[in-house]
Amino acid sequence: MDIRLYVGITQVCGNGQCSCPQTAVGQTNFLQQINYKQPNEGCVLVTPVSCEHSQYHVLMELKDTAYIPLYLEYGTNKTDLEDCKRSCLSTCSCKAAQFRFSDRANTMGNCVLFNQVFSLLNNDGALNKTTLFIKVQNSSNLQASPSLASSEKKPKRVATIVGSAIGASFGLLFMVLTCFDFLSRRRKGLEEVEEEFLDHVPGMPTRFSFEELTVMTENFSKKLGEGGFGSVFEGTMSDGTKIAVKRLQGFGNVKKSFLAEVETIGSIQHVNLVSLVGFCAEKSHRLLVYEYMTNVSLDRWIFRRKQEQFLTWDVRKKIISDVAKGIAYLHEDCNNKIIHLDIKPQNILLDHNFNARASDFGLSKLVGKDESKIVTTMRGTPGYLAPEWLNSVITEKVDVYSFGVVILEIICGRKNLDRLQDENDMHLLGLFKRKAKVIQLLEMVDKNSEDMQLHNEEAVEIMKIAAWCLQSDYTKRPSMSLVVKVLQGLVAAESDLDYSFPYPPLRRRVAADNQEREAAVCISLQVPSE
Repeated sequence: MDIRLYVGITQVCGNGQCSCPQTAVGQTNFLQQINYKQPNEGCVLVTPVSCEHSQYHVLMELKDTAYIPLYLEYGTNKTDLEDCKRSCLSTCSCKAAQFRFSDRANTMGNCVLFNQVFSLLNNDGALNKTTLFIKVQNSSNLQASPSLASSEKKPKRVATIVGSAIGASFGLLFMVLTCFDFLSRRRKGLEEVEEEFLDHVPGMPTRFSFEELTVMTENFSKKLGEGGFGSVFEGTMSDGTKIAVKRLQGFGNVKKSFLAEVETIGSIQHVNLVSLVGFCAEKSHRLLVYEYMTNVSLDRWIFRRKQEQFLTWDVRKKIISDVAKGIAYLHEDCNNKIIHLDIKPQNILLDHNFNARASDFGLSKLVGKDESKIVTTMRGTPGYLAPEWLNSVITEKVDVYSFGVVILEIICGRKNLDRLQDENDMHLLGLFKRKAKVIQLLEMVDKNSEDMQLHNEEAVEIMKIAAWCLQSDYTKRPSMSLVVKVLQGLVAAESDLDYSFPYPPLRRRVAADNQEREAAVCISLQVPSE
């Protein structure tokens, strides 16, 4: 039986039938079918969850149910079930809480809070003792609230008093609307002044209008790719310079913080990072303009089974070194540490000489933050997420783990999850673990490239660096600057490694499409301060 939740739309399916999940809180029905004739369309909340009435939030319990990326391991920190539930109820952005029991008394375990929940999975014994709590609005309490309930009927008044009261009310309403309009105009004027001021800040990237970018991209007709933050389109400036325009999704109104973050990203210059040419922040439009990379993204070169030209060993080795240098710069050489959060071949671009540059390295800075709890909504791609993503503390070592996955993909010439392979070989990390145990890593080197086979022993040495980056315990992974030194031959790599890499089980093919495309997973995380 599967449970599917599509950004607030959920349903339970089993034995060919679909229905809304049953509530475990009283007798209230919190969900209803969108279309009773088409149950597959899912369900919606009867009463939307409102932060203004958080005192009436309750948790709908779904036993033996879990959020789909549970192939990731939990940490060792234990918490109480009630503390987990209270944490979600006290945090407005929390849409669901997941608790995995670890004791026989069913009170202690691991807790994860989610800002959004997508596909859910009934464990069928695979995820034993895991419960999901979905936040809902208790409409019965809301209706019974003294502050919202209808006032008791008043004694009848004479017509003159009623008329006076109505007239006074309209007068007061007119005054309030007039003040509101004045304040809105004043606030809009201040925002425009702030934006004009930032346009003259030294180092600020070029500001384009939405109309200009529409013309440059021929109405966004040439799509280069799509990722978790938006779609990328090819464009040409008036002087003939080619550009790549990323049209962001999910960003609100223009704010000073947005423009300040763009200034930060635009000031970062490194030979192995894609440069930000400019931006657009006009009404609801958010666009970033990058330099155009002739040989597009790395995935176009290493994942194609049928192509005339394969990347040579020297080129692949240089790409690995280039990406390591770019990430090391973000982690250690910027004024503020930047964690990329989405290292993958699709975000590694190649210029005309196949020099590699990491892209999208600043997008995590543009996501809204909860300053009181230092909680930010971050994104990653299934298959590249480090095990600690389901814990509360995230460091730059999540990038090191993702980089390790990318190294293996480059050397092996295949995706980390390839369903065209035999069942035992679908997961690259599982195959890597098995081959390392029997000392057969040479068999993993890309067999489609003769040049790679000629340098397979060198390739195996780089794969050992990947294993170092993939350690389940993030404290045992190297820093990216140390990886750069190892690649340059200045330092020896760690040899005492644990090859027990976590990877997704193949018991069910739930949400496979989401794992195979660039579907972003939004998770609530706590980021340690500097």
